[in-house]
Amino acid sequence: MRKLFIWLLVCAGWLASCEDVIEVDLPEGDTRLIVDGLIRVDTTEAFIPVSIKVSESTGFFDEIPATSLESISIIYEQIEDGTVVFTGTSSLAELNPGSGVYEPDPNFSSDQRIPTSVLQRENLRFTLLMRHKGRQYLAQTFYVPTVPIDNLEQGTGTLFEGDETEVVVSFTDNPDRDDFYLFDFGFDEFLTSEDEFFQGQQFAFSYFYDQEFDPGTILEISIMGADREFFNYMDLILEQTEQSVGFFETPRATVRGNVIDITDLDNVSVTDNTSQPKVFPLGYFAVVQEFRDTLVIE
Repeated sequence: MRKLFIWLLVCAGWLASCEDVIEVDLPEGDTRLIVDGLIRVDTTEAFIPVSIKVSESTGFFDEIPATSLESISIIYEQIEDGTVVFTGTSSLAELNPGSGVYEPDPNFSSDQRIPTSVLQRENLRFTLLMRHKGRQYLAQTFYVPTVPIDNLEQGTGTLFEGDETEVVVSFTDNPDRDDFYLFDFGFDEFLTSEDEFFQGQQFAFSYFYDQEFDPGTILEISIMGADREFFNYMDLILEQTEQSVGFFETPRATVRGNVIDITDLDNVSVTDNTSQPKVFPLGYFAVVQEFRDTLVIE
């Protein structure tokens, strides 16, 4: 028994002597501008809640830092048969220095807020223009309406673990257009859907949270409109976040949004930079209608 004890001490000493710190040089990608430009519109409010957040991509394990722009503005135009028949401009400013969040400039000589009444115009296009570290960026999108949520109710179903919470969502699709939807269930949980199989009909589906909530918990759920491009973008984003990707693995694809670097483009009518595949920011700019509803957990 004494010999065994001595052998264990020797092994422990040998393992301790082999312990060393290994420094790993993690790969560093190009730093890119990240644009969070999802503008959710409540048409019962007087003004569109314009808020654009910008940051920069960093290496592994680093926090994503906010960044500052040299200039930023939004142009909104009504387009008829390829001709601009109405136009307006909103100049934005970083109200809280260092936040990276830009909103209509309150110190401008005129009101820079965008009234929701302009959304009554058809084919309303929004153009986001930014300048960051000497480079110019542009994104364009059309306003996309949606339909309200008809009903929310708590279900009793479960999936695998048995400790999920089921929410049943129902809404009625607009029969006069092809609709795409983005649902926000809170807690950074989203879901995309399209009306290919229920156009013009009422549709209900179940969504499962992977946790149980205390009775009295209030869940806020929203439905947003989306065009096909934004739908595809969010679908890819959700697919990427559902993957089991380790810290030292590369995701299958970099999801590119509709914000482009136009610095070196000599044609102002060009709205993509496919000729420069390695020069692009990350993020998306969209202006969509949103309806919200709440559910009290029993």
